[in-house]
Amino acid sequence: MTNGLVTIFGGGGFLGRYVVQELLARGVRVRVAERNPSSAMRVKTLGGLGQVQLVSADITKPASVARAVEGADAVINLVGILNGAFAKVHVEGTANVAKAAAQAGATALVHISAIGADPESPSAYGKSKGEGEGVVRSAFPAATIIRPSIIFGREDQFTNRFAQIVRMAPVVPVIGAATKFQPVYVVDVAHAIASAALEPAHQGKLYELGGPEVLSMLDINALIAKIIGRPERSFLPIPAPIATVIATVPGGPLTRDQWKMLQKDNVVAPGAIGLAHFGIAPTPIAAVADAWLVLYRRHGRFAGRVKA
Repeated sequence: MTNGLVTIFGGGGFLGRYVVQELLARGVRVRVAERNPSSAMRVKTLGGLGQVQLVSADITKPASVARAVEGADAVINLVGILNGAFAKVHVEGTANVAKAAAQAGATALVHISAIGADPESPSAYGKSKGEGEGVVRSAFPAATIIRPSIIFGREDQFTNRFAQIVRMAPVVPVIGAATKFQPVYVVDVAHAIASAALEPAHQGKLYELGGPEVLSMLDINALIAKIIGRPERSFLPIPAPIATVIATVPGGPLTRDQWKMLQKDNVVAPGAIGLAHFGIAPTPIAAVADAWLVLYRRHGRFAGRVKA
């Protein structure tokens, strides 16, 4: 699709910036659709003259979505929320994108869902993600659906958040300590998304993307402590009854729905196709996270490297 046009909803966010960069490297034009286009200004400089367009669009408003996909060869929907009106965004908004992409004659649609997406999920987040996949398939049967596990990278709210907590607290409370995850590197995810948008071989498929390691929440905290040079930290698993109470506190560290999500492991399902299908060798956290977590060491960038 050399010089083709890809519309990407949510292209100014954490994952979106990497996807945009990957698409531009493959020689296509990118139209980044955001509710507030100024939030995506940093991606404007990633491409050549005229290679990146910024447009205003809200996936919950069909007319704005239709304008954003007009003339696009492929459409990517990265929009998701972790708290709030899940059905409005993950179901209604997703349906708007899928319908508009079909009506505009786009040849490919890539929809980013999540591991754990299930219309029968007890979590409102998981339920809405599952229902969103259903509306995508109804409106655009050839869509590619990608379900990543938790995504890590330089600007994430995952490794950075835990590193900040570990740096500050000698004893670190861990909610959902036994819950397992398969953290996946943002660069690997972006590569897969770009390939799914530009290569017809991926159309109609469902992928689950995970990294090379399955780690419990406790394992992840201990790994981050080691990377930032604080292996002496103690970790305190929070019992489920106490975590349930914590989840009811307004403004607390997690919501009731997030606690429900933590009741189930977030790992690639047995037999699911994933990064290997794209020819990608998944990147472990320890191989790259040192590059940004160095900021959380006692002496920041002036600290010595931590030996493996």
